[in-house]
This record gives sequence, C-alpha cells and structure tokens, in this order.
Amino acid sequence: MNMSSKKRMAAVALTVAALSLGSIGVASADDKGAAKSAAHAANKAAHDANHAAKEALVVATIGVDAATIKTRRAAGESLATIAGAKTGALIAALVAFKTKNIDARAQATEKKTNLTAHVTEKVNAVGGKGMGHKGPKPAKGPKAPKAPRP
Repeated sequence: MNMSSKKRMAAVALTVAALSLGSIGVASADDKGAAKSAAHAANKAAHDANHAAKEALVVATIGVDAATIKTRRAAGESLATIAGAKTGALIAALVAFKTKNIDARAQATEKKTNLTAHVTEKVNAVGGKGMGHKGPKPAKGPKAPKAPRP
C-alpha cells in the first residue's frame, strides 16, 4: 500500500467513527428530551390535579358551582364577596389545603409562617380570570448588558 491509500483508509475510519459517535450523541440527546418531556407531562398532570382539588374544595365550602364562581370572579368579585358569611370557613379550608401541600415539601416551616395572611390576601383580591389563574404576565423590560468576559 502506498501512503495515499493509508491516508484514505484512515480518513474513512475517522469518518465512520465520527458518524457513529454522532448518532449515539443524537440518540442520547433524544432520550434526554423524551425524559424531560415525560417529567414535564407528569408535573403538569400533578398541577392540574392539585388545581382541580382546590377548585372542588372552594365549591364545596362556598356552596356555589364552579362556573358561577368563575363568572363572578371574571366580573370583578373577590372570593370573599362570593363566599359571604362563609369567608372564614373558606380561608380555614384553603389554609388546611395549602398546609398539606407545603408539608410535602422541604421548606415547610418557612412557607407556613405567613400562610394565613397570604391566603386571606388572595381570598380578598378582586378580579382575575378565574380561580387560581394569575392572568397575563406583564411585559419584561430591557435586559441589562452582559459584563465582558475576563
């Protein structure tokens, strides 16, 4: 074999090795994407289940159906106004519900400190698109310039 044949064989071997490593890298990237997508779907399902449970709790405590609550909230009424005399019971029920959720997390003590005040503030808030929805996010301002790298 002459030198150019050896170079060609080496180039072919390198190309094959690079392609096989590239396809492995792509496959592992796809696996990571699938895992991330599955985790996202699981988190969304848990969030939706938690939201439905909270909505059912509010409906049961107030004694008004969910569609009516959503309509009245969209019209600008607070949950406290809708609940009327049952506002105290609603706050107590929501504090118990959120306490149960917080207990499942690591920051339980820190979160429970101001929980009653937080729930009372939310129940007394006016407006919104429905129970639990925060509405559209405000526009973000301009980003600060990045510092030059050393």
